Amino acid sequence: GAPVEQPPEICRGQDDGREVEVKAEAVTNEQLVEEAWEVVNEGFLPDAGSRPWSPELWMQRKQDILQGSIKSRSRAHDIITKMLASLGDPYTRFLSSSDFSKMSKYDMTGIGLNLREIPDDNGSLRLVVLGLILDGPAHSAGVRQGDELMSVNGIDVRGKSAFDVSSMLQGPKETFVTIKVKHGNCGPVESMKVQRQMAARTPIFYRLEKRDNENSSVGYIHIKEFNAVAKKDLVSALKRLQNSGASYFVLDLRDNLGGLVQAGIEIAKLFLNKGDTVIYTTGRDRQVQNTIVADSGPLVTTPVMVLVNNRTASASEIVASALHDNCKAVLVGERTFGKGLIQSVFELHDGSGIVVTVGKYVTPNHKDINGDGIEPDYRRLPDLNEARDYLMRCQSKKLN
Repeated sequence: GAPVEQPPEICRGQDDGREVEVKAEAVTNEQLVEEAWEVVNEGFLPDAGSRPWSPELWMQRKQDILQGSIKSRSRAHDIITKMLASLGDPYTRFLSSSDFSKMSKYDMTGIGLNLREIPDDNGSLRLVVLGLILDGPAHSAGVRQGDELMSVNGIDVRGKSAFDVSSMLQGPKETFVTIKVKHGNCGPVESMKVQRQMAARTPIFYRLEKRDNENSSVGYIHIKEFNAVAKKDLVSALKRLQNSGASYFVLDLRDNLGGLVQAGIEIAKLFLNKGDTVIYTTGRDRQVQNTIVADSGPLVTTPVMVLVNNRTASASEIVASALHDNCKAVLVGERTFGKGLIQSVFELHDGSGIVVTVGKYVTPNHKDINGDGIEPDYRRLPDLNEARDYLMRCQSKKLN
């Protein structure tokens, strides 16, 4: 019927960012299985699995499963597990309530909280606390679930991404960060000093070296993984190596299995021209279909060589393909692993969850990363002149 007007003392959107508790008994075992089935039906990427998938086959699957009653919650979980396994996709899987809780409260801030981006009425982003580690630094300081993060060390964070702000919160263990939060939607704004406990270790290792038969110096940078501090520490490494006389760079992504995809995307942007495509994402859901582009100019313009092998995967492959396809780097080594699928995590009504493959990454040159990987340009490291010639030919071909 007609909308019910809220009392004036109740703030709009008061539940934004807050988890709504639903008692397990409020949903039947059959409804829980159907809920998991529906998530797959709406968003699963058909070519992610090793077995044929279509809406018709999936509908038949539901009808077969729900022919009889499901006597227990554990039996419902078993059915969901087997149902997802039937897709033949190792990345689509069931999560128990305890496993889902750990994943939803994953902390990359260093102070024990997980941030969520929520658009306000004007279309800009607010950062709301989605999860807290019980008795962690932020929780002990007085931050609560549903609070809005307003500033970090005096810098207004409204409109910034959760990833960028999480990086701002990171720092050496036992150092302090000052945050300002608004309690709930109607509560007071409070400034508090929080001591970091779980600082991400730097994955960046670098040195300036000379190569045989070359007069120029090379800045060698090894990135072990992509975490919350990778971009910040890479920027520092690039600037120091440039100031020390590096004429070009070798970016070592061998044995880098990935990490935070957003960190890889942000790192790729450091080398690209404004407007260059970093990666395409494709899927059945329009929200998954996206073109990610660089929004500023490159930090470095000197030639780059990227070292890859068969353990270069996921976020590392995004970086390698973005630099390669935009003629910013030559790839050296072995064909990469080929992990280019996108997963989303969905909570079910009893507190459990499922991880479902909903999309995949496609390189700027429209090549599918998943399964095939990326073929390098050279097996062994070329000399600087050879690399320059290759990049010039690449750029000329791209312009034509």
